Amino acid sequence: MADMQSLVERLEKAVGRLEVVARSPGFHTDSGDAPPKGLAQYVQAFDCLLEGPVAEYLKISKEIGSDVKVQAEMVLTGLNIERSILLTVSTHQQPSENELSSFLTPLSEQIMMVQNFREKNRGSKLFNHLSAVSESVPALGWVAVAPKPGPYVKEMNDAAMFYTNRVLKEYKDVDKKHVDWVKAYLNIWAELQLYIKEYHTTGLCWSKTGPRASGTAVVQSAPPAGCPPPPPPGPPPPAASISTQPQDEAASRSALFAQLNQGERITSNLKHVSDDMKVHKNPALKNQGGPVRSGPKPFTAPKPVCVSTTPAKPTAKKVPAVLELEGKKWRVENHENASNLVISETEMKQVVYIFKCVNSTLQIKGKINSITIDNCKKLGLVFDDAVGIVEIINSKDVKVQVMGKVPTISINKTDGCHMYLSKDCLDCEIISAKSSEMNVLIPESSGDFNEFPVPEQFKTTWNGQKLVTTVTEIAG
Repeated sequence: MADMQSLVERLEKAVGRLEVVARSPGFHTDSGDAPPKGLAQYVQAFDCLLEGPVAEYLKISKEIGSDVKVQAEMVLTGLNIERSILLTVSTHQQPSENELSSFLTPLSEQIMMVQNFREKNRGSKLFNHLSAVSESVPALGWVAVAPKPGPYVKEMNDAAMFYTNRVLKEYKDVDKKHVDWVKAYLNIWAELQLYIKEYHTTGLCWSKTGPRASGTAVVQSAPPAGCPPPPPPGPPPPAASISTQPQDEAASRSALFAQLNQGERITSNLKHVSDDMKVHKNPALKNQGGPVRSGPKPFTAPKPVCVSTTPAKPTAKKVPAVLELEGKKWRVENHENASNLVISETEMKQVVYIFKCVNSTLQIKGKINSITIDNCKKLGLVFDDAVGIVEIINSKDVKVQVMGKVPTISINKTDGCHMYLSKDCLDCEIISAKSSEMNVLIPESSGDFNEFPVPEQFKTTWNGQKLVTTVTEIAG
């Protein structure tokens, strides 16, 4: 049965590649399903991506339903925006950097919408599904990456693995539909990497002909706020009579020369200024008519009446702190400078989720199932026992003390983590990834703790059969 399933998957991939070839401009067929005339080959190939892996992902997401379905539709919108971008790229020349940023704005906003959907649904039962998509959807931004967009997509795909592995672990023996969802979703990015490698290896392939792409190539948007347009020019001056203009110029020129030829008599019409009219000799004049300028006013350019192009940052609304039990899940969120947080009424089936707590301390009494610390800073956690795992994710400067036992501590994307183990917890497994400044403190008979750093630097070599990785001791 497994061989049959593998064969079907290979046939589906082969059919997909044949469709790409069949739609290429150089391939002719008698069928009436020929692609639209003039459509670039890489746009046709992207359509195959939408009709293949993306369609499969959408199909399974709709079957799962709930938040997964809603988020999948958002991802599809982002992919359709990307197709519009590729269509414009095939017929337009590359714009300037500022115009390119405006050109890609709709895609950037759609990516943010997908990520914000995860943040607004942290209590969802399918949170790991939402997180897998949220962490990897920035891969759609490969259109702005040069010269290596392919590796960028792979990096985003790897970011999703942490949460897709959780989905597989949770549903592996429960619901195969979720396992198929993981395969279908990750296949999108795998196929996108192959697509980029074939058509856009070093970045978008802009057309050499046609107009330059503008900020309205994807969606029609209002012009950005800024300085108002200059006023329209005034009416033209009245046209002077051709016959009288030379006569007027000659008359004015003669009058000027007549005044200059007066010699010393040219100053006879100037008014004499007496001492009582001079400010520096008559101080009383200083108090009349306000301050007197001692010299001509220097020229200053008039300040333009302009609305600032940088919008004022809205003040962030403070999210209310939460410490409550939802079903079997304790939520501890958005606490700042709280040093007396305590969870005392616990059961072994309950889990604790700690999110965005800053400079706070939490004590958990009794035996708990698992604990997750997410996006916290300067957090202190003291707990008795956990039968599952303690996870520390996207945090900074965290201190965890185990009074009883815990089998596993997982640290991911965290800078600064101190783990105080008890005598009963010395067999604890510590798993770390993309983290730094980790230390394990082991109790001594005297009651003090002996500190041991967790290695961060490794050496990998090939022994002829496999890769062998060992810890690298830093000299000095």
